Amino acid sequence: MNPDWRTRYDLAIDAAQRAGDLARTYYETTFAVEHKADNSPVTIADKRAEELIRSMVAKAFPGDGFLGEEFGDQPGTSGFRWVIDPIDGTKSFIRHIPIWATLVGLEYKGEQIGGVAYVPVLGMTYRALRGGGAFVNERQIRVSSVPTLAESMLCYSSVGWFTRAGREQTFLELYRRTARQRGFGDFYGFVLVAEGAADVMLEHGVNPWDVAATKAIVEEAGGRFTDWDDNPTVHRPDVLATNGKVHAETLALLRS
Repeated sequence: MNPDWRTRYDLAIDAAQRAGDLARTYYETTFAVEHKADNSPVTIADKRAEELIRSMVAKAFPGDGFLGEEFGDQPGTSGFRWVIDPIDGTKSFIRHIPIWATLVGLEYKGEQIGGVAYVPVLGMTYRALRGGGAFVNERQIRVSSVPTLAESMLCYSSVGWFTRAGREQTFLELYRRTARQRGFGDFYGFVLVAEGAADVMLEHGVNPWDVAATKAIVEEAGGRFTDWDDNPTVHRPDVLATNGKVHAETLALLRS
């Protein structure tokens, strides 16, 4: 395995866990909530966690770049970029719902090669590096073998995102065509696909830092991750992750 990838991957795991544990110290207390220009919430925990990750990486790899939710884009010179969401699921975090994670995606020359999703309250670290398999803690994970949409479990975040995108009817048709549906939003639906607990995760309204880490995890677990036009990108607001077997069927429905 490429040693430059491996050393950064090891650091990504360490940094995500340290930053997530730092965020959890705020989660277990009371804290102020601010709102950004787009009206999305942010807390001191978001900012401190991202600062910690950036500091750890900059010390080890000063030529690497960053793209983070709280502190934006910082170009690098090495070809590597760290894509950071310090608290994915801030709205859950604020309401003391334990389904939130610290996400660190590792990108090389524009491609997602690794990712970590650390869930502090549940003590779970989902992680993957290209060519090395996908894991939750020390257990290797794989996507399901469910062959059709009619037998699939669908995950999504909020129906409101599809309504705002003018795709509510498309979502409802997919809802009707699947066996079970659960509103496991943010990172969680993606890692459920990766470990074979769900078969489809459909999302609209995401940014690169929301999905860079989970794209790598889903793909290394044997699944597929694209936008709704079948492009393997994290730079569109519309994303689809599946076990691979139902990807084409789902895309056909989305395009119809």
